[in-house]
Order: sequence, then C-alpha cells, then structure tokens
Amino acid sequence: MTIASCGSVSASTLGLPNSTAIPAAKATLPKGLFAAKIPISAKTKQHLVSGIESITMLSLMRASNTALAEGRRIPEVLVIGLRLHDRNAEIPKDIVELIAMQRRSGIVFACVRDADFEGTTRQECAFAVRRALPGRAGHTPTFRVFSSDWVPAGEATLDAAAEGVDSVDALWESLCSQVLLGDPSPVDLDERVRRHMLAAQLRADIDKLTRDHQRAKNPAQRNEIYAKLHKAKRQLDELLG
Repeated sequence: MTIASCGSVSASTLGLPNSTAIPAAKATLPKGLFAAKIPISAKTKQHLVSGIESITMLSLMRASNTALAEGRRIPEVLVIGLRLHDRNAEIPKDIVELIAMQRRSGIVFACVRDADFEGTTRQECAFAVRRALPGRAGHTPTFRVFSSDWVPAGEATLDAAAEGVDSVDALWESLCSQVLLGDPSPVDLDERVRRHMLAAQLRADIDKLTRDHQRAKNPAQRNEIYAKLHKAKRQLDELLG
C-alpha cells in the first residue's frame, strides 16, 4: 500500500503507527468539502482557494487500530496535512479553525511549506491544533488555534506512545501538549497551558514595563512603573517556582 503524504511528510516520517496511515488513493480531501456546510467569510474562502495547495488525510488513530482504550470525549484523532501554496507562508489559522470546528475528532494539522534557508529552499513543517482555552466549568468554551515552530520537514515528529497515553482522550492531550508545550505528557494539560499563557503574558508585561521605565523622566512615574515591574517579576518567579 502506498501511504498518503503531504509534500515529504507522511504518517511514517512523523513516527506514527503504520496501522493508522491512510492509503494515498483515499487521502485527498476536496477543499469545497469544508466550505459547503457552514458560512465562511470571503477572506477565508479566498485563503482556502489560493493559499492551500492541498488537504490530505495522513493518519487516523482510533482504539480499533491502536492499543488504546476508547475515548470518552474524543472518538478519534486525525492528522491532516495542509500543503501551503506560498513560499514562507505562515500557519493558516483561519483554515485550521474552519476545518477543526466541523468535527468532534481531535485534529493535528501538519502544515508544510517551502521556505528560504541559507540561500536555498527547504521544505518545513509545523503543527497546529484547535483547542478550548482553560476555563471554568459550565461556561461556554473559547477556542484558540495553537501552533509549534517550523522545523525541517524530515525532523517533524509526533509521539503517539508517550508515557501515560492509555486512551484516545489521553492521546489527544499528549499531542496537544507536544504542539503547545513541546512536552508529550498528557497529565493536567489545561493547568499547564494556563500557566504557560500566564507566563507569556507576564514576560510581555515585563518587557513593556522595562522599556517604559527606561523612557520615563518623571521620578514619581518611574517609581510607579518600577513597582509594577517588580511585582510582575515576582509573579513570574513564583509561577515558575
């Protein structure tokens, strides 16, 4: 069987089980499939048409083709390849949102682009997932698209057998953790994401307050900014523990 690929990226190159690989003959997903059922903006439609070269199913992971228990929340995890048309293109977050919101499955998007590198061109891959932000129970969830850094396509991998991954739900948590945090642990991901986002916000605040403090001329204003800067640094130190 010839397995599906997106550029040079396939289930095999990603390190996923052969049992989950999609046959090439059944892998191509028409772009129109994702624009037919829900209204989309003219901008997203144009991006889908001109910015996405192809959409390819690379892997489908279920209890039936892995050693995992059935998931209670996530019935399956898909890996979908998005071949980007433009050189040096960014993660197509609107397209990830469009596709992911239409399925209950967990979906990891393997985005593949051609990129300039040291006077030549290389193929690169980055992963993206759509995930609900950590929130309080009973409140309407807010979703965000998260992505990893770009790496050479041959170095892009996903670990489907990390420690603690014993169900399809845990597999999804682990894959999200790999994309968001670079760590395959599926344990307590919402709390780890919350801390990661808070740390990122504190670092941004510290950077801004440092520049504001350097520019401030009025002594009272400088003291006020310094107090805020000191508080933000203390909060970050406590968060990182």
